[in-house]
Amino acid sequence: MSNSFNALSTFTANGKEYSFYSLPKLAGDHNIDKLPFAQKILLENLLRLENGVDVTRSDIEALLNWDATAEPDTEIAFTPARVLLQDFTGVPAVVDLAAMREAVEALGGDAEQINPLSPVELVIDHSVQIDHYGTKDALDLNAKIEFQRNKERYQFLKWGQTAFHNFAVVPPSTGIVHQVNLEYLARVVFENQVDGKLLAYPDTLVGTDSHTTMINGVGVLGWGVGGIEAEAAMLGQPISMLIPQTVGFKLSGQLPEGATATDLVLTVVQMLREYGVVGKFVEFFGDGLDHLPVADRATIANMAPEYGATSGIFPIDDEVLRYLRLTGRDDSEVALVEAYAKAQGYFRTPGLPEARYSGLLSLDMSTVEPSLAGPKRPQDRVLVSAAKAAFLDTLAEMTEEQNETVVVEQGDEQFELKHGAVVIAAITSCTNTSNPAVMLGAGLLARNAAAKGLTVKPWVKTSLAPGSQVVTEYLRQADVLDDLESLGFNVVGYGCTTCIGNSGPLPPAVGDAVRNNKLVVASVLSGNRNFEGRVHADVKTNYLASPPLVVAYAIAGRMDIDLYNEPLGQDSSGTDVFLKDIWPSNHDIQSVVASTVNAKMFKDSYASVFNGNPQWNAVDAPKAARYEWQEDSTYIRNPPYFEGMGIDVDAVADIQGARCLALLGDSITTDHISPAGSISADSPAARYLNEQGVQKADFNSYGSRRGNHEVMMRGTFANVRLRNQLAPGTEGGWTTHIPSGEVMSIFDASMQYQENDTPLVVLGGKEYGTGSSRDWAAKGTLLLGVKAVLTESFERIHRSNLVGMGVLPLNYIPGESAESLGLTGHEVFDISGLENGHAKQVTITATNADGNTTTFQARVRLDTPKEVEYYQHGGILHYVLRQLAAKKD
Repeated sequence: MSNSFNALSTFTANGKEYSFYSLPKLAGDHNIDKLPFAQKILLENLLRLENGVDVTRSDIEALLNWDATAEPDTEIAFTPARVLLQDFTGVPAVVDLAAMREAVEALGGDAEQINPLSPVELVIDHSVQIDHYGTKDALDLNAKIEFQRNKERYQFLKWGQTAFHNFAVVPPSTGIVHQVNLEYLARVVFENQVDGKLLAYPDTLVGTDSHTTMINGVGVLGWGVGGIEAEAAMLGQPISMLIPQTVGFKLSGQLPEGATATDLVLTVVQMLREYGVVGKFVEFFGDGLDHLPVADRATIANMAPEYGATSGIFPIDDEVLRYLRLTGRDDSEVALVEAYAKAQGYFRTPGLPEARYSGLLSLDMSTVEPSLAGPKRPQDRVLVSAAKAAFLDTLAEMTEEQNETVVVEQGDEQFELKHGAVVIAAITSCTNTSNPAVMLGAGLLARNAAAKGLTVKPWVKTSLAPGSQVVTEYLRQADVLDDLESLGFNVVGYGCTTCIGNSGPLPPAVGDAVRNNKLVVASVLSGNRNFEGRVHADVKTNYLASPPLVVAYAIAGRMDIDLYNEPLGQDSSGTDVFLKDIWPSNHDIQSVVASTVNAKMFKDSYASVFNGNPQWNAVDAPKAARYEWQEDSTYIRNPPYFEGMGIDVDAVADIQGARCLALLGDSITTDHISPAGSISADSPAARYLNEQGVQKADFNSYGSRRGNHEVMMRGTFANVRLRNQLAPGTEGGWTTHIPSGEVMSIFDASMQYQENDTPLVVLGGKEYGTGSSRDWAAKGTLLLGVKAVLTESFERIHRSNLVGMGVLPLNYIPGESAESLGLTGHEVFDISGLENGHAKQVTITATNADGNTTTFQARVRLDTPKEVEYYQHGGILHYVLRQLAAKKD
């Protein structure tokens, strides 16, 4: 390494001398103290990895002279210390690595070159579904089904664990990836032997799940990327990025009585979405951090994708050290973190000078009020006091028959089901199940409710999916697990479940009543995502809420209730019981947290984390350097990305004669684009599975079949709530094939276009690609024959993923749109002036059926020189393969 700034220095911890790249050594010539914490981490990364090629002295100087308010225009190469995967995104990543082993050999390289160069950890947490609930054996029954459904996927991951170096798998039923990362995997500070010296440096990472940012809560810089980008990082490719702007968010005060961390984060999400932080870092600071435990910080950091930021980071301070001790980290680890952070000037102490930020927001936490978010976006915050009125307004927009009542018979019970019924109440997701205060708060509320004789309405599907086994242990120690179970909140699994659409089927009688009568029903979940069609195909309104509120709404059984002024139910004597009668005080919650949550729980839970349970250990997997693809597999298939690939790179041609596959509006999420949730019986994916002999009962989910491109390309743009303006009056994955005029599935239309060698484009509006970091939103787009996606604006990760798959991202000139230009999607599109990917703007000519043309300019969103290279190669994986093949000697 170059070390041109002579920054290498030493410090002592645990009686040992460590080398480190010291920022204070640069302070004489530069005002390091005014750099935000996140920028300091990036600066250390560049100093440590300066090599004159990927990282140059001028890159470091650019960061040292960072202009907080200027638009980002300087590219740097960030190299994370590790990569984090979950199984939905991890399986296709390992599939790609397996395919790359074959491809690199075909190019004359060595298969063993395809191997992670830094630690990669995969947590299996996305595959469990809630088929069983409300019973003591729900956890075991769901786990049994999980292994039956996913045996082949788990065999494949076990193969990867032995085939690749630096690749570890956390088995199923351990916990949610981000909570496991927070409680166990995070190092905060790494130590490694380099050139005979013990080198210390920050723990940094990228992950294939957008909520990787949760780890920002302990001062670890990391964010979500697409699987494609993560694979390149595994193989030693730095992350190409522009030096970001960093917005400061000053916190003061403390949460008032009755408010939770969930209410705080929903307030923060709304504020930051309104401010606009897409593509930026957010950094939290201020005296309010003195009253904000790591669990609450992690809740805020987790939701960075919801407020649109790349990361939402907190500093390292005494609270972080306390949390590391609480979660069972060794004293030596904690001492290293403290010594390193203080040596670098990272450590937050009172009186430190305020950093220089690109913008500034502030919040007095004492003003936070109990809130929900919904019915379909995390940033749509609604005060609990106004939730009834807000829902009735939503209902009026969705249906004219607002008083529809259906009599339902379920077993021995008969009840009336109406619009607004809460049919799913789920304590789920990484966001809140990492937080003892809200989890124990839900348990105490359940205890108080049970003591009053309150019960959950019979149409509500209840579930408790803790983020780790530790959560179950402290709920048990606090003696509230039985109370939650008495209300139907039995543990159903340790995974993401409802928040990613693994909510499982509604009870048959309820589901039939909802579908047959077009009832507008609701889910209430303690998650981070409530996009259309995500939680359940039959549930049209979805609300994010704290775990205690989830329990409260399960008892109420309806959204059209004023929780402050209407009773939840009656006690055994017939007296009305209100929410205030059962809501635990902040003092009661904190007392239970202090008396039950301890380090021994964490140490015991994670003592043998990689060993797995008997079911995992019984999974047999092949051991070989190259994977043996099974031709009859419906889960794992060799993808076609590298077919016909040569060592040489052809120039990128302009796009001529393209047709529009989809004309879409604003806020199209990756849930709308990428296959997710259940596989509809009448979908192209179902047709394919039937042809392979798979029965409907064994369809599993799209997420579980991400290793099979045949299923996934058929499910791309197939979301049941997608509204394609090319097929007006329809909802779902439909389009009009042009010029035949026939309405058909998007997949079938794509196949017809590809048979005729017709390139395709997709037109979108604002915030295209928001939501989860799903690489299949880009992979499926590519496999459907789409060459370019033209929108008003992109969410960061999806734009990057499109580039990574060789699909051209374009933006209209500000102020223009498909509507303003009069585009209908029926035109023929010619995109010229691409200049082999180097152009900043292209000319688009849209010719309608009458021969009339509309010509306009569009911005090319290849934002860095490295992205131009990736696009020229046909994608980032092709680029890496050619680089490795060139090193075969």
